[in-house]
Amino acid sequence: PDLDDEPTRTFNGFTDDLKLLVQWLVGLGITTVAMESTGIYWIPLYELLSNAGLEVYLVNARHVRNVPGRKTDVNDAQWLQQVHSYGLLQASFLPDRDIAQLRSYMRLREQLTRARASIQQHIQKALMQMNLQLQHVVSDVMGVTGRNIISAILLGVRDSNELAELRDERCKNSKEIIEKALCGNYESDHLFELQIAFDIYNTYSSKIEATEEMIEEALLQLSKAAQKPLTGFDKVDMLRSLPSAPNKRRKKALSFDPAPMLQAITGRDVLQIPGLGDGTILTIISECGTDMTRWKTSKHFTSWLGLAPQNKITGGRVKSSRTRGGAGRAATAFFMAAMRVNKLDSALGAFSRRLAARAGRGKALVATARKLAVLFYKMMSERFTWNDMGSEAYEEQIRERRVKSIIKKAESLGLRILDDSLDAAPAS
Repeated sequence: PDLDDEPTRTFNGFTDDLKLLVQWLVGLGITTVAMESTGIYWIPLYELLSNAGLEVYLVNARHVRNVPGRKTDVNDAQWLQQVHSYGLLQASFLPDRDIAQLRSYMRLREQLTRARASIQQHIQKALMQMNLQLQHVVSDVMGVTGRNIISAILLGVRDSNELAELRDERCKNSKEIIEKALCGNYESDHLFELQIAFDIYNTYSSKIEATEEMIEEALLQLSKAAQKPLTGFDKVDMLRSLPSAPNKRRKKALSFDPAPMLQAITGRDVLQIPGLGDGTILTIISECGTDMTRWKTSKHFTSWLGLAPQNKITGGRVKSSRTRGGAGRAATAFFMAAMRVNKLDSALGAFSRRLAARAGRGKALVATARKLAVLFYKMMSERFTWNDMGSEAYEEQIRERRVKSIIKKAESLGLRILDDSLDAAPAS
């Protein structure tokens, strides 16, 4: 208020009006601005303010709630300015521009993949309406065998024997079984629906491939801009020189191998963490970046992800300790990795199964996801190296801990264990 006679002004949302807002703030000598995060509407103004050299605090609206009963846009703006002037606002995490670009491509690919999966259900529906049991005899309707057969049907082939000849040699079911499944009722309206769905599926596939090319280019730029860039390497040399990940390729894997570039970007072999494949790590990096100094400790990192308990304590009593709902993409990636770890013969897998037997599968997966997030944080910030002791060594460690606990309880009761059978007892 001491810088302008009209300290409260209203601007429209058009670009020219937003530029006038920026010019007004710069002209007053303002150096820092606080604004709420409201969906995606903050992005244009945020970029204009940042490009003008202003330090922008993007804050969570939940952290700056005003007094109830005084909810207007002007009151919110004045309250934000007052709280920010006291230094009480904490800026939300925002990745660097290069990481933000990679994140945009990754999120677009995720949206396109989900939309394509929905179209695949339309294809299966059209096939079922013609009583073509293709999804029951092939593992993937849009795999090699399925695409060949659907393409032939749309070209006018109706002979089930001729269609079964298009079976890929890797298909598990025999030609005779596939032939029986392809005896159907070819009605024109169902064929038209199949044609439209198949064309849309192919369109989505081509757009996903184009998006993956942009992802690969963004990764290449990030690997070149890393702290220790691979000088003198082009794209092909980089892929040949660095070792690829030992993880098996899955259906939803990218069309290229991102492991070499991820290793160049991080400077660490993060693939050694169990359950984290190249696609999962790519999602995590696109959401969190590689600079773990944005979070003071691993506890801050897991709390930001929503994998740590949100304790509500009143009068010394814990009212609630649930994790925050609406987990982001990075937390979801860690959670999906925890589901894979649960099936592995590793120390983390044994931990997940032991906790699931005691507290339930849901809580065990969240706890395992948090452990994976802590491992990732330590590996990225402290050059931590993960060496899996294996499930048997972990179970033996738990058994020794239980034995020591039993001996300690016996001593507290004035008892002494004379029998050495505890040392030979099998782990429970």
